[in-house]
Amino acid sequence: MLRAILMGAVLLCPQVPAYSQELLSHDGEALEKIVGVEDYGRLSGRLAAVNADIQKNGLHDFPQSQGKLLTGYEYGEFYDWDLYFENIYLSYYGVNQYDFTNFKVFLDRQEPDGFISRTIGIKYPKPNQMFKPFLAQIAVLGSKQNGDDYEWLRGNYYTRLGKYLDRWFEYDGDHSGLPVWNSADASGMDNQISRSGNFDSSQDEGVDLACYLVRELRAMAIIAEKLGDASGQKKYTEHADQLAKAINKVFWDEKDGFYYDRNQRTGKQIRVKSVAGFMPLWAGVASRKQADRLVHDHLLNKEEFWLTFPVASYAKTEPDFYQGSRMGECNWRGPVWVPANYMIFHGLLQYGYKTAAKELAVKSFKMALDMNANTREYYDSDTGKGDGMNPFWGWSALAYVMPLDYATSYDPMDLTGKTKPLLKDQLGIDFK
Repeated sequence: MLRAILMGAVLLCPQVPAYSQELLSHDGEALEKIVGVEDYGRLSGRLAAVNADIQKNGLHDFPQSQGKLLTGYEYGEFYDWDLYFENIYLSYYGVNQYDFTNFKVFLDRQEPDGFISRTIGIKYPKPNQMFKPFLAQIAVLGSKQNGDDYEWLRGNYYTRLGKYLDRWFEYDGDHSGLPVWNSADASGMDNQISRSGNFDSSQDEGVDLACYLVRELRAMAIIAEKLGDASGQKKYTEHADQLAKAINKVFWDEKDGFYYDRNQRTGKQIRVKSVAGFMPLWAGVASRKQADRLVHDHLLNKEEFWLTFPVASYAKTEPDFYQGSRMGECNWRGPVWVPANYMIFHGLLQYGYKTAAKELAVKSFKMALDMNANTREYYDSDTGKGDGMNPFWGWSALAYVMPLDYATSYDPMDLTGKTKPLLKDQLGIDFK
């Protein structure tokens, strides 16, 4: 049945309107008012500390690169989706060179079948885990900041991106058009094993994976258009539309009003409520009715995800929910992870939930700034206490810009929008 959905006539899924004055009129509310005078005054000092850590510990020489590589991890490992969010943070200063240096090293290590490992480094090699679908989005992010120049992709890198996306859709044992995660570890939500399985289980058709792929296909359509490849643009656009429709057909549970993953082997939904279930908001594939159910029944539910410091990475009703770290693991079964908050926040704004979006932005901001002396890797959703690396100069820094995005109706992840160095232009903070 799903094959018919995917291969049949393309029916465009309801598209979310772009930012509009009507939806996002904040009555002239300034950042200082949104976060409070005291926190506004402390922001520049915290950002200076983050930036100093990036410059000292986050930029590394690499033998195959013509420039330094960027990472949020002091042990010098380079990760897939981390790179996307780390570069989004730097885009607020107009810094874009690490979009290109890291991208090229990853692409240059591609295997003949299109496979690209999601890590570079020796401490935590992932030889069977694909780079999560963010490479084309990284290419668009960098190109938009570099004079909207896509010519650097023509030929070699454009071809390799196409092979990499084709490889993703080969992880599809039932030929449904929905690829699977290798494991919870490969999904980046490291220990969500009850959802995505152990290493190399390759059984979880993840709603988050499908949403990342929708955006990746749309990014490829933009690249194709910029390079004059009309047939490629049409192919990637149609594929994105088909996949968006399949997300709503396969993962949506009308009774619960939630998006659940599906087990490829059994064909049954994996009824675990994870933060991954909100990714259709970020990808813009949920209908208005689905978005309402998702937000009101689950996201804002104080017994599930909207804890003292939202958004919990697992619903508190899940039997394996817990806070903190038991054996030094990165815990995605309850704590808050800022990049997930960042995506959900912008999804809320796309659908016009500005009150919830503002609350999420402010809570994330204050959690990172007020509840902790340093930026941390992840946070307790009950207390706001940080955990993991200390200090951390990676993607958690996005907590500091969420209120600014709210105040200015800005989204650097908008594939068709412009990037703006807001921290530099609006607050006078530079990254030297």
